[in-house]
Amino acid sequence: MAYLTDAQLKALGCISMGKNVKISDKASLYNPEQMSFADHARIDDFTVVSGRVSLGRNVHIACLCNIAGGTEGIIIDDFAGIAYGSHILTQSDDFTGRFMTNPTIPAKYTGVTRKAVRIGRHSLVGTNSIIFPGVHLADGTSIGAMSLVTHSTDPWSVYIGSPARRVKARKQDLLELEKQYLANEGAL
Repeated sequence: MAYLTDAQLKALGCISMGKNVKISDKASLYNPEQMSFADHARIDDFTVVSGRVSLGRNVHIACLCNIAGGTEGIIIDDFAGIAYGSHILTQSDDFTGRFMTNPTIPAKYTGVTRKAVRIGRHSLVGTNSIIFPGVHLADGTSIGAMSLVTHSTDPWSVYIGSPARRVKARKQDLLELEKQYLANEGAL
């Protein structure tokens, strides 16, 4: 996988760009002037990132994801991971038939829902999952593969299914590893 060079990253004109940021040259970024990337953030091949998006430290977005920040924005906090083929959406058309749909239709004829999304620290979104507008994944949330997340979550919990439901608590042992990692990196 080839990544954008430092010069190419700078040329994006982002709000902020941390150190050691890796963005695939096969990823597509729309409106990068609305984006910020903390240290060690990484975006892999064939991922589309658009609108207001903020990635924290050591965030990884795998191949084939759609991170659609729109006007409301997506914040993905430190140490979070988004697995292959996942979608995070801040807006959605109304499919009830009361409105017309799709971006070619003038806004006065549509009923688009727009709500910010936040993915908490150490949260994981499993392969081919979908996060709906307005969802807040609390710190430490783990979403199983192919889940549909329509509501915000409880901290340090595991969710699976469509719609996603809480199935158990998640261990927090990794918080000690985080302290060790940050101390070794000189980030504390």
